[in-house]
Amino acid sequence: MTPALGLVAALACLGLYYWLRVVRAPELVYRPSPLLDHVLARCPTLTEPYRPPLWAFNRHLQLALYAWRDARTPPLTFDRSEPLVLADGGTVSLEWLGLDDPTLTPDTPTVVILPTICGDGQSLRRTVRALRRRLGWRVVVCNRRGHGTLPLTTPRFSTLGATDDVREQVAAIRRRVPASPLYGLGISAGSGLLVRYLGEEGAAAAFTAAIAHCPGYDTTRAFHRIHRLYDRYLLPSVRRYFLERHAATLATTPGWDTMLASRTVGELHDRQHPFAGYGSTAEYHERTNPMRVADAVGIPLLILNAADDPVCTLANVEEHRGLFARVPDSILVLTARGSHCAFFEGPWRPRSWAHRLIADYFTAVQTARRED
Repeated sequence: MTPALGLVAALACLGLYYWLRVVRAPELVYRPSPLLDHVLARCPTLTEPYRPPLWAFNRHLQLALYAWRDARTPPLTFDRSEPLVLADGGTVSLEWLGLDDPTLTPDTPTVVILPTICGDGQSLRRTVRALRRRLGWRVVVCNRRGHGTLPLTTPRFSTLGATDDVREQVAAIRRRVPASPLYGLGISAGSGLLVRYLGEEGAAAAFTAAIAHCPGYDTTRAFHRIHRLYDRYLLPSVRRYFLERHAATLATTPGWDTMLASRTVGELHDRQHPFAGYGSTAEYHERTNPMRVADAVGIPLLILNAADDPVCTLANVEEHRGLFARVPDSILVLTARGSHCAFFEGPWRPRSWAHRLIADYFTAVQTARRED
C-alpha cells in the first residue's frame, strides 16, 4: 500500500469511527411529566445528535481546546460588580451583565451563575457572554468568598461554598430585580452548591428552573475519583487559589498545615472542615454534600454530564440514576463525549454545545411558564 492510500484508509477509518461511535444523541433519563414533554418538544438540542469536532472529540483534546479558548477570550467588562458584606463579615460579590440594559423589562428573566471550584465572573466570561447573547436576559455571577479579586475578610472558606451565602446573594439579586424570574446555573463545583441550596429550600427555592453543569454528585466520593492527571493539575491550583493567596487570613486556623500537606484534591476537600466552620469531616460532609438533600429539590432541574468526563467521572452519574425517577421534572442529559464542561461542537470554529443546550432549556421552561 502506498503512503497516499494508507493515509486515505486511515482517514476513512477515523471517519467511520466518528460517525458510528462519537456522533450520538444524548441519553435522557427522566420521569415523563407535562413540563418535560413541553421541553422535549421545543428543545432540539436534547434529541438531536451531538457532533464534537472530528479533530477534537477526545476528552483531553476537548479540555485543551477549552483552556485555549478561555485564554484567547478578551476580558469582559461587566455592567456592575457589587461586593456584599455578609452577616459574619465575609465578603462575596455579584457581577452583572445586562443589568443596565434599557431594552429589558422588569419581568425579563435573569440567569444566576454559581462558578467552578476556582472560578469567578471573569473566568466564566465565555459562558456569560454566550448566554447573554443567546437569551437576551440579564446574567449575574455569584462569586464566593475568596474568589476572583475578592479579599478573604474572615478566616472562612469552602471549595464548595455555603448555602447561607447563596441565600444572601439571592436576596440581593431580588432587591435589584424583584419582578425577574431567576434561573440557576451551577458549573462543576458550583453545581454541587446549587443542588445543595435547592434541596434545602425545596419548593421555596428562588429559581424557576436550574441546570447543574457537570456535577460530581456525592462529594464524599467525587473528589477522590478525579483522573490522576487532572488531580495533579488541580491540587496546586486549588492550593494557590485558596490557601497561599489568603495565607494572611487563614494561616492561624487549626488545620492549616494539614491542608497544605494534602496530596490529592480529595484529601484537601476532606481536611477543610475547620475553614468551613465545622468540627469534623463527617459534619462538613453532612452539611454540604448535595446528595444528602437532592431528593427534596422542588423545581425543574436539568443535570448535564459527559460519559468521558475525567474530573466528574461516569461512576458518579451511575450511582445516582435513580434520582431522576424520584425528583419530579428532573432530567439527566448524558452525552458520550464532551469531557469536563467543554462540549465543543462544529467542524472548524467550534462553539459550546452546552451553551446552546442551556439557552434552549431555559427558553423552553420560560415558554411553558408563560403558557400556564
